[in-house]
Amino acid sequence: MFDSNLFKQAKHIHFIGIGGSGMFPIVEILHDQGYTITGSDNNQTDTLTLEQKIGIPVHLGQRAENIEGADFIVYTAAIMEDNPELIAARASGVPVAERAEVLGYLTGLYPDCICISGTHGKTTTTAMLTQALMHAGVDPTAVIGGKLPLIGGNGRVGKGECMVCEACEFNDHFLQLAPDVSVILNVDADHLEYFGTLENIIRSFHKFAQMTSRTVIVNGDDANAMKAVAGVEGKQIITFGIGPQNDYVAENIRMKGAQLTFDVRCEGTLLGKLTVNVPGRHNVYNALAAFAAAMQTKCSIGLVREGIEAFHGAGRRFEVLGKVNGVTIADDYAHHPTELTATLKAARGLGFRKIWAVFQPFTYSRTKLLMDDFAKALSLADYVVMSEIMGSREKNTDGVYTSQLAEKIPGSVWFPEFEEIAAYVMAHAESGDLVITLGCGDVYKCAKLMLKHG
Repeated sequence: MFDSNLFKQAKHIHFIGIGGSGMFPIVEILHDQGYTITGSDNNQTDTLTLEQKIGIPVHLGQRAENIEGADFIVYTAAIMEDNPELIAARASGVPVAERAEVLGYLTGLYPDCICISGTHGKTTTTAMLTQALMHAGVDPTAVIGGKLPLIGGNGRVGKGECMVCEACEFNDHFLQLAPDVSVILNVDADHLEYFGTLENIIRSFHKFAQMTSRTVIVNGDDANAMKAVAGVEGKQIITFGIGPQNDYVAENIRMKGAQLTFDVRCEGTLLGKLTVNVPGRHNVYNALAAFAAAMQTKCSIGLVREGIEAFHGAGRRFEVLGKVNGVTIADDYAHHPTELTATLKAARGLGFRKIWAVFQPFTYSRTKLLMDDFAKALSLADYVVMSEIMGSREKNTDGVYTSQLAEKIPGSVWFPEFEEIAAYVMAHAESGDLVITLGCGDVYKCAKLMLKHG
């Protein structure tokens, strides 16, 4: 159990897995508060480079001696139980906490904490809201699951009393947070290795809504999200969506290439036109949620609108990386069938000759449980190329392999190495095609390899 008193008394905090994208905003906040920070990771990452630039000493490689001198130790959920540094930390007698517990403590320090939850769309909405609030002069602290180009990273320390925080349902991590305003974008079947059933996921989102201190902003068009807020008491419930029954409604939706335009109406009053510069109909919901959340801070409607319209996407969210011999290379974090469907449908509306989906399945349990759904979603692409499954925190006890998924997608191929994938795709893709790497692991490295094929 996390002891906030012990944490407040600490002077030197050590982070195991400090290179994870979710660690950097926490590190940045605590560094700003005057704590001595050290950390370790196995690979040099962009996040690690950012941390080193602000003066954080980082050990490459995880060894027991790295924790010396620390009086509080934080680790990420991706760290395996047999990690030598985590074993040493637990044996040392020094307090140890998982990242989500520390984030929960930090959210409680801000009197106006907005937490963005949902199975899909959290990072885009959190990044969009952060940019809108910055443009409106709120100066928020932010914890985002992906890179926001405006700030050059996935977190920032603001001077205001507002915090914008991505709230992830994985292993019920979002139940550690202290939201004053919460957003529920959608509720879908994911992380079933932990939740077991969709009903259990809905139950967790209900707990998240109930623990919100003031206002819950929920997708009124999403049946599961509405089930999650049913019976929630003592909060203001605000709905958003396309259906006319919602408090915030998107009307007259128009899509042209990568741009969306729609009118925003709130409780019958037309608030004006909003232009969104990220593709896909799902981003109507993300933008409307960000707009509704920004309104909770009493910002100028005009400045919020300008901030959202200036947003052109978060890192790894349909991020166009470049073009090689007329072939456009993009990257997206989609790792669930619903996300893959949304991303590939958006891609099909952009006028490319053919769509190539380069997919890295993530975790054996998700691949096994949702294999038929993955096959259906990926079949929206003209060509499907896959890597082997990235197991992350799991061991392949069920004997699940990419080859089994490939058998369900006619014409698909798979390769064990990114170099092979890059060579195959760039040998066969033609000018006017879009190649989009998909997955929440390290498949973006494959996109970078393809950019070198010139």
